[in-house]
This record gives sequence, structure tokens and C-alpha cells, in this order.
Amino acid sequence: MGNSAQGISRRLADAASVFKPNVASLGYALFLAVNATGVWGGVFPFLPLHFQTPQILFWFFLAQSVTFFASFVASGLGAYFLPGPTKRLSVVLAGAPYLVGWCCLIAAIYLDAAALPLVVAGGAFLGLGSAGFYMLWQRLFASRDADRGNRDLIAGTAYAALLYFALYLIPKAIAAFLIPLVFMPLFGLAIVVESRTVDRNQPMFKDVPHEHPQVYRRVLKDYWRSALCVGALGFSAGIMRSLALGEVSMGTFVNVLSMAGALAMAVTMLALWRFKSLRVNVVMAYRFFFPFAITAILLLPFLPRDYGNWVAAIMYALYSAAIMLMMIQCAQASRDRGINPVFIYGFFGSIVYALHDLGFFGGTFVERLDVFGASGITLLALTAVYLLGLMYFVGQGGLRRVLGFDEHDTSIELVALRPAGEPLPAPKDARKPHADEAPAPASPEAAPIDEPSYQDRLSKQIALVQRYYRLSARETEVMELIARGNTVARIAEMLVVSENTIRTHSKRIYAKLDVHKRQELRDLIDSLDPRELD
Repeated sequence: MGNSAQGISRRLADAASVFKPNVASLGYALFLAVNATGVWGGVFPFLPLHFQTPQILFWFFLAQSVTFFASFVASGLGAYFLPGPTKRLSVVLAGAPYLVGWCCLIAAIYLDAAALPLVVAGGAFLGLGSAGFYMLWQRLFASRDADRGNRDLIAGTAYAALLYFALYLIPKAIAAFLIPLVFMPLFGLAIVVESRTVDRNQPMFKDVPHEHPQVYRRVLKDYWRSALCVGALGFSAGIMRSLALGEVSMGTFVNVLSMAGALAMAVTMLALWRFKSLRVNVVMAYRFFFPFAITAILLLPFLPRDYGNWVAAIMYALYSAAIMLMMIQCAQASRDRGINPVFIYGFFGSIVYALHDLGFFGGTFVERLDVFGASGITLLALTAVYLLGLMYFVGQGGLRRVLGFDEHDTSIELVALRPAGEPLPAPKDARKPHADEAPAPASPEAAPIDEPSYQDRLSKQIALVQRYYRLSARETEVMELIARGNTVARIAEMLVVSENTIRTHSKRIYAKLDVHKRQELRDLIDSLDPRELD
């Protein structure tokens, strides 16, 4: 009984350890919490409600969203054609416009005659600064190993919700001044401190895209459907934003519920990930989401206004969760493919935020139309359902089947974290690594849930290595190709990546397995009994 209680306590302690905050997670959390105050298109709750008129909110969001989207487009293109300058992206380039933007908003409160121009300028500068900070955080998370980078990102999302709720405790009269004077310097300092730990020798930072454009073409081909699916959620959220523009008080409800939803998902993912490998396919998730989205929007003309509030809040909660998954997927793509993290994030963001803005501006326009006597909200619901259906057709196989596009697995992968201090079984007849030499192998129970097919004895042994030593899917793929005698150049050609990327994967594999050359790798693989999979 005592041993059982101790075991439970140890597991609870292990589960809690994954939530331990650090500079990166808290800094990112503070940035998200502050940034979330404008997620509904306004600047609630820091500026007076009487100031937040429909006109002010519309022009603020117009300037903010267009600049935000344009920044992602420029970042993606810049990372491809001018990789050198993107490596030098600094906090100053993001912090300066962010500071100016908030100063413009604060000035607009006191200068009625110039309120609208100041709001437009503030929105534009905030859009530019926010995009810059997102790029900096994405670069940081992508540069780290998957365990650390993903944990900080997800934990930061969870803490962001808690900090956002805590902001309500601050008097509104001073909250607006605290953002540029206190909060922004704090999360700016956090990203500066953490960026000093980034390893600039990784292929993702040394990559010169125009030297191997086939790698980037392959990335776009593999990931555009995932970006379109996240964008469909953004489109739906943008539509709901257009309906609520005239109700400032609705922003409170939407922001609170969306942050609560992001908190629930982040905590759930961290808790599950501690003991179980997770695989999230964005495209498959969208297939599940699609019928609920179109049904919810189609019912808008027939149900009370309160129904729209709930739909908007749920849409934004899902959208917030999808943005977190998008960042994880972009970081994984950068590590696996050895490409600039700014490029892949800029590519995803360009599609997602373009569709979000399309939903908002299209909804605002359609709602004011009068066609065949139909109400604006009816036309909006029909238009939204049509466009969502079109995106579903394009993204779920319509054109893919017609044009014969290849199917590639781009699932987000979180390899189960090993509970600290828990003894784990070692492979039969395998050399057991010392605790101070290599990571302890993970339990076979943490293996991926998919039922794989094995072509021969070696592939079975490779699968056992993956289970025991916590290798990612891409690391396992590279390890098998190495074990089968392929050269670095040949593996790079087969996987459509650079040779430097393969060398980096090889170093990580050898470090995890505590081997130093190909023959030692083969000896370790051969020591495993493939019958363990039976």
C-alpha cells in the first residue's frame, strides 16, 4: 500500500515537473497575455470602453491585421531571398514599433481631434511589432531540441491565460501605461536572454535557400494543406469577429473564453505528453472540425444573439489552440528539413492570417448587403458556408486527386517525455547506457499508437531502437537509411533536404544512442531481438 502511494506521488510529481516555469515560457506567456488584449480587434481591457467605438475598432483592426499579415509575407520572402538579414532579426526591430504603437493608442485617448489617425498608426505599428516578436519566439523555439522547445511553447501558452486573467486585477487607469513601460521590456528582456543560448551553427541558420530550391518546393508542397486547414479556422473566427464589431462588451466574453480554451488545451497536452507519445495531424483534425463549423455558422440567422457570442468564443478558443499547433508544426518542419524557421513560419502565417482577414472584411461587407430581401446575417452565413466548403474541397483532396499530388505525413510529433527517476526496462541483450552518458531509454508502452508494417528484420530492430531511445520519426528514418549503408549525400537526395541537415540528424542520433560511428550503430541495432515486437 505504501509503495503504491509512493508510486502515485512520484508520478504526480513527474507530471507536475513539466509545468515548471522558466524564463522562456514566462516571457512568451507575458507577450501572449498582452497581445491577447487586442485579439478581438480592440484593446480591451486597458482602454476606456467609451473610447472603443465601432469606428475606432474597425480602423484599428484594419491597420493592425493588414500590417500583421504583410509582415509575415515579407518575412517569408525575406528569409528565402535575403537569408542573411533575417538571421540578424533583433528585439529592437520588434520592440520599437510595438512601443510606438502603444504610445499612439494612449495619445489617442487624450487627443480627440487626432484620435482616428493615431489609432490607425497605432494599429499599424502594433501589427508590425507583434509579428516581429512572434518571429523571434518562433526562431527561439525552433532552434532548441524538440522536447525543450515544444515544452516552453505549450507551457507559455498555459501561463499566458493565467497572466491574462491576472491583468484584470490591475486598475484600468494605469494598465495601459504598464504595457509599454513594464510588460514589454520584461518579455523583450526574456527573449534577449534566451536568444543568447541559440546554437547558430545549426543547418537552419546556415541554410542558403536559393542553393537548393527543391527542398523549399518540397516543403511548400507538403505543408500547404496544413496551413489551409488552420486558415479555415481563422476564416471562421474572422467571420464571427465581423458580427460582433458593434458590441464592445462582447470582447470580454470572447477573450476570456478563448483564453480559457487555450489554457485547457495546453494543460491537457502537457499532462498527456508526460507519459504518452502524441501525434496530431492538422488535416485530420480539420476534417473533424469542418461539419461542426459549417453547422454552427449556418444556424446564426435562426438563433438568438447570445448563440453568436458562444460561437465566436468557441471559434476563437479553437483558433488560439490551432495557432499553438501551427507554431509546433513549423518548428518541427524547420528541425526536420533544416530550413530557416522564419521562412516556414512566414509561409504558414501568410495563408492563415490572410484567410482570417478575408473572413473579417468579407463578413463586414456581406453583412451590409441587401440581396433578394435576405438579411445581412443570412447572406453572411451562406457565403461563409460556401467558402468553407470550397476550402475543404481544395484542402481535403479535390484538386490533389485531380492533379495527382503525393501524400506525405506532416503530423505534429511529441515523443513521450520520460518520467524523471523512474526505472525503465532495457532492451534484451542491449548495452545499457550509463545515466551520465546518454538519456535513459523510454518504456515500450510509450511507442507510437499507429500499427506499423515492417519490411524485414532490420526495420523491426529499428522500431525497437526508436521505442527505447525516444527517437523522433525523422531521426528514425535517417537512422535506418544510415544503417542500410547509404551515404550522407544519398540520404539528403532521398529525403529532399540539405547534406548539413542529415549531418545534424546523425549527430543527434549518435548522441542519443551513445555511439560514435556507423559500425557501433549497427552493433546496437543487431543486439535487439525483433521478436519483442510480436
